Amino acid sequence: MGFVMVFIVTAWFGNPLPVLGFDQSPVQPIAFPHTAHAGSEPLVNTDGSPKLDADGNQLTGIGVDCTFCHRTVTSMNAAGIPPVETCVTCHRVIGATDSEPLTLLRTIGLGEDPGPIQWKRVHRLPDHVRFVHEPHIRFLTAAGNTDVIANRDEAAILAGTQMDGSVVASVTCSTCHGDIKAQEQVAQVEPLKMGQCVDCHRKHDAPTDCATCHF
Repeated sequence: MGFVMVFIVTAWFGNPLPVLGFDQSPVQPIAFPHTAHAGSEPLVNTDGSPKLDADGNQLTGIGVDCTFCHRTVTSMNAAGIPPVETCVTCHRVIGATDSEPLTLLRTIGLGEDPGPIQWKRVHRLPDHVRFVHEPHIRFLTAAGNTDVIANRDEAAILAGTQMDGSVVASVTCSTCHGDIKAQEQVAQVEPLKMGQCVDCHRKHDAPTDCATCHF
């Protein structure tokens, strides 16, 4: 009974315990480290040692903008998942030939019947909840709203600020998804509960009637 109560309480106020299939960081069919793709910091191995290339040079993340892969995040409901062809465009020639994840990616992407890769969803809302990325990104990127952006340091926000005071979309993702670019394996870090959404809407004078978010 104690375990059941702890599970219910944690699930109600935050993320449930990672048991019975409730895992906020599922293992993907192909490892995709956002640290290497979206990050720009020096890369490290699982034991903490520097990750080096074949010539012994320190590897760093390449800092790809989030919208390069998630291309519909600024204009549609969903952020979008890139087709395998997008991945293979680079990894046809980039990356170690003996890398197991890249070998699997190339097999899928360069085969006679490419993809799709069956990625496992990390962030999931109930089926009766409607969440549209476009208006949220539009609000977060607008000039004067940088104080709303969460889970991002001031230097990163300043670096993403444009001449008119607005910020690029990739700076705002952390507000709901955490600092994805620092995650080797993506995990849900925000509870994304109704109370969190309603509090944010009330704070910023967004509509809070039921039909706004519920079917």
